[in-house]
Amino acid sequence: MKKLTKITALAAFSLSVMFANVAVAQMSKEKTVMVGGAPMYPSKNIVENAVNSKDHTTLVAAVKAAGLVETLSSKGPFTVLAPTNAAFDKLPKGTVETLVKPENKAMLTKILTYHVLAGKHSAKSIWAAVAKGAGKATMTTVQGEKLTFWTKGKDLYVRDAKGNDAKVTIADVNQSNGVIHVIDAVLMP
Repeated sequence: MKKLTKITALAAFSLSVMFANVAVAQMSKEKTVMVGGAPMYPSKNIVENAVNSKDHTTLVAAVKAAGLVETLSSKGPFTVLAPTNAAFDKLPKGTVETLVKPENKAMLTKILTYHVLAGKHSAKSIWAAVAKGAGKATMTTVQGEKLTFWTKGKDLYVRDAKGNDAKVTIADVNQSNGVIHVIDAVLMP
C-alpha cells in the first residue's frame, strides 16, 4: 500500500510538472512587450503583469491602497495609462505618501481611475481619433472626467484637466483584459 501511495504521489507530481511546463511553453510563444525589465504577457491581466514591472512599483502600491486590484483584475476591457515610478517622483515631495494613507483613499481612487478608460483603445485607434478630431481627441475616463490626446511628430501625448501633458513612452502593452500605455507623468483630474 505504501508503494502504491508513493507511485500515486510521484504520478501527481509528474503531472503537475508537465502542466507547468506546458504553461511556460505557451507563455514563451506569446508576443510580449518588455516593461520595467519584465515581459508583459497578453494572457495575463493588467494587475498580474504590472506587479512584475520594476518601473511601476509605486503605481502597484497605489492600486493596492485604493482597493482597485480586484477591479483591474476583472474582465474589463480597460485601457490603463500607467505612470512610471519616475512620473510619480515628479510630484511634489510627500504627495504619494499622503495619498496612500487610508484617510485619503477617495482622492487616490479618483486620481487612479482618471488613468483608466473603459474599453480597449490601441495607440492606432487613438491616433485615428486624433486625426479625425483635427489634431486632438477627447475621451472620458472611468472617473468621469475627460483626457485629451494629441500628437507631435511620432509621439502620442495625453493632456489632463489641469493642462499637464504626459507622453506615451510604451504603447500597446496588451493584456487579457485590455491594454496598457506607459506614460511619463501622473495625470490629475
